[in-house]
Amino acid sequence: MFNKQRQGYLSTIYEGAQYNDITSVRRHRPDYMIVLFMGLLMLLGLIIMYAIGPQRANVLNNAYGGDYDGTYFFVKQVVSLVIALLAFMLMTFIPYNLVTKRSSVILASAILACVFLAVAGWTGLGIAQESLGATRWFNLGVLGSLQPAEFLKFAVLVFSAGFLGNQVRQGKLNDLHKTIIPMAILTAISMLFIIVLQKDLGTGIALVGIIASMLFVGGLNKRNSGIIILTLSAIGLMFVISAPHRIDRIITYFKGDNTSTSSAGSYHIEHAKIAIGTGGLLGLGIGNSVQATGYLPEAINDSVFAIMGETFGFVGLVVILILFTALIIILLKVMDHLVDIRLKLIVAGVFGWFGAHVILNIASMLGIFPITGITLPLLSFGGTSMLFIAAALGMVFQLSYYTVNSSKLREAQHENTSSRRWVGRSRHSSRSSFTRS
Repeated sequence: MFNKQRQGYLSTIYEGAQYNDITSVRRHRPDYMIVLFMGLLMLLGLIIMYAIGPQRANVLNNAYGGDYDGTYFFVKQVVSLVIALLAFMLMTFIPYNLVTKRSSVILASAILACVFLAVAGWTGLGIAQESLGATRWFNLGVLGSLQPAEFLKFAVLVFSAGFLGNQVRQGKLNDLHKTIIPMAILTAISMLFIIVLQKDLGTGIALVGIIASMLFVGGLNKRNSGIIILTLSAIGLMFVISAPHRIDRIITYFKGDNTSTSSAGSYHIEHAKIAIGTGGLLGLGIGNSVQATGYLPEAINDSVFAIMGETFGFVGLVVILILFTALIIILLKVMDHLVDIRLKLIVAGVFGWFGAHVILNIASMLGIFPITGITLPLLSFGGTSMLFIAAALGMVFQLSYYTVNSSKLREAQHENTSSRRWVGRSRHSSRSSFTRS
């Protein structure tokens, strides 16, 4: 009953709201805290790349006969950061409706990019870059590499926000044939490319986080939520048992501290814990990491949180967690003060995207979750992830120009004097009166 009231309430608001799109809300000062916390995280990423870049270069030179300069990874991170900042500014100035109106084209382009990568991998084209048995990147030569899965996440974000927003406005979010099945098909296609063909379960989970956040904010009822959770759990189990390395990670996780570094399956998590533990309260200091010298796998990518624990200690990790938490709270604040459900869903999707990466990465490094290959946003080495996350944050920054302030929200709440139940969403003035029951 509650969910039916909630869905009806949302559709009433968004069909008759006075501020039913961004053009009817006066532009004001944006939330610069988004820029502040994003910038601080990027700066920390640069510092850690400067600290462990030479060690990473030495590892690759010794193990694979490479010719990496000691500043290679730092310079690459600087270039990635500059490109990401340009993407942020671009998405700040390009009107959001130009992006959403072309969301179908963006989605089709992302899917075609994934198709081309798969074909290039099968045919052995040099443009398809293979690493650790997975083909996830385009090799662009001096320009670096590009991971189309990150593009696909951004495309799913903007497309789903528009599609689900329209369904909420029409009161059809819980319609099986018009909403649930189309979203299931989109999710299945995305999972086919990301998890099956590119063998990237972590990125697949993050994409599910984007869609799940939108569905929850849109008002998906308990019945459909339960069905979706059970279905995803069954599919997730299938993906796990179909890959031996994923089974090893699950077994290692359930063994907990009974594992040892002599076990290949437990090697990664054990060295991550060693890195965090040896950091102590204040860390070993910049340039003094031991685990980055070749002991901890993916030290500059998936395991960067553990390296930061070794370098900056417990205090440093607490600061990093505070920065991530603050940025996530700001995303929720912006979402809560937007008046168009489609725009709310964009920010909800960014929240799910960003939050999934942060939670999965940090929890796996602490042994709370099984090891999952996923980047730590804005900190890990890698340009594609930083590029599209920065672009998504740029969209949120643009939307923060058009939030409704607290006094307007309180005024709208005061005008709603009937008995409709509060549903945890911002309520706004309406040309036609809507009531609470």
